[in-house]
Amino acid sequence: MKPLYIYDDELLKYRFSDSHPFNQMRLKLTTDLLKDSGYLTTEHIVKPRTATIKELSLVHSKAYIQAVQDAGHNLLSTEELIKYGLETEDTPSFKDMHEKSALLVGATLTAVDLVMTGKTNQAVNLSGGLHHGFSGKASGFCIYNDAAVACEYIVQNYNKTVLYVDTDAHHGDGVQWTFYGRNDVATLSIHETGRYLFPGTGSVTERGTEEGFGYAVNLPIDAFTEDDSFLEVFKKSLEGAIQKFKPDIILSQNGVDAHFRDPMTHLSLTSKSFEEIPRFVKKMADQYTNGKWIAIGGGGYNIWQVVPRMWSQIWLAMNEEEAPRGPLPTCFIERYKDECKVVFPLNWEDTLEDYMEIPRRKEITEKNHNTLNRILMYFEQ
Repeated sequence: MKPLYIYDDELLKYRFSDSHPFNQMRLKLTTDLLKDSGYLTTEHIVKPRTATIKELSLVHSKAYIQAVQDAGHNLLSTEELIKYGLETEDTPSFKDMHEKSALLVGATLTAVDLVMTGKTNQAVNLSGGLHHGFSGKASGFCIYNDAAVACEYIVQNYNKTVLYVDTDAHHGDGVQWTFYGRNDVATLSIHETGRYLFPGTGSVTERGTEEGFGYAVNLPIDAFTEDDSFLEVFKKSLEGAIQKFKPDIILSQNGVDAHFRDPMTHLSLTSKSFEEIPRFVKKMADQYTNGKWIAIGGGGYNIWQVVPRMWSQIWLAMNEEEAPRGPLPTCFIERYKDECKVVFPLNWEDTLEDYMEIPRRKEITEKNHNTLNRILMYFEQ
């Protein structure tokens, strides 16, 4: 079965403002890069549906959903907007906010249904990955939490267990707290330490409560972490988590804001990591979950130099394609180069002329290794 790619231009309309760092133009850039390079054709693409109120209510309170609907039509007072996190710098309200947000959730649920009903083993929705949304409040560019809704939807509709894997530079807080007392959804988040970065959570000691104790796993890595250290932490913790929790399916969130060119974080990964991350997830899915893997997007705020090339690797991994080398398609470069206000990338792999040597490399690597060992010791219990 061929992997499937969830996309429609309507997904680009989740947009706070022209100056907001969350810019879904990155989704179109990625899709066009894959099309122009011949890796994505119309036979792979499935249009998303919109999530229903009932589906959103799997995670979000009815009062919050109503507030989002009202805010999208200018029907909420300033006080109410603030109460629901809808009038902040990160998540300001915008026209038809509910409809546009529900479509992103529906896109992820479209991927879920395709996989869980046997239409395919693997599907990707790069418009999703909004992992900061809470039951009753917007946060961190996220109105509805498609990842959390998808996990609950799988449990409720298909009676299967989920391993949620999050490699965004920011902690996957909204998903973690949703399932913090549960043992049917395990969460694994590898992220920059909250000492320096929003949302400030995700310490090793956050492990879950009651039936969910031990099912929340966090690996906060130090600022300036590079490829080799990150990949050691990622690969060993992911395989350990799969062996420990024995999930039926993997749902991976694929933020690419850990890249060294991302303007909003402090990690130092290159294209090497983003080539290997999805290929290792696929390997784990093929080995442990009968190939069942759903991938969603996430953070990534350098939309020209980073996101399209890094996100493309997810689709290429699903299709068992080697990471390309050399020039990007000429038609893609010609289409977008003049729109780009920074140096436009010309090759699939990173050129590292602007990569800066990191401070404290040995200390950072040792600290990350010690964090990993704490988690691995727990997995062996």
